[in-house]
Amino acid sequence: MSGTHLQIGEVADRTGLSIKTIRHYDEVGLVAPSARSAGGFRLYTDVDVDRLFAIRRMKPLGFTLDEMGELLRSLAVLDDPASTEAERGVARTYLADCHGRATQACEKLSIQLDYARELTAQLSEFAPGPDGD
Repeated sequence: MSGTHLQIGEVADRTGLSIKTIRHYDEVGLVAPSARSAGGFRLYTDVDVDRLFAIRRMKPLGFTLDEMGELLRSLAVLDDPASTEAERGVARTYLADCHGRATQACEKLSIQLDYARELTAQLSEFAPGPDGD
């Protein structure tokens, strides 16, 4: 896909995000499309799609839109060879904090998933079988 542009429907299919959600992320400044078609349609690149995947990963971990934006900016600083060492240091510090928060959120979600599985197993004896019995 390098050098190509995807329309918003294709990006939605690829990322599992709704078109409405992708438009919202554009409106709040998280992921703006890299281009527009002659007809005004949003066009997205690989980099844009990668940013949407990052947001999709952050959302269930409880990051706010502002925190998502800061995380994306920090990643961009580290990807930019023109960034100063001071900028890189600030970005690394922020990303380390995010890593810690993400780790804690994963641990919490893992416990919740264990509870959900326990309940599912408990209720399975009451659920009808494949033939409706």
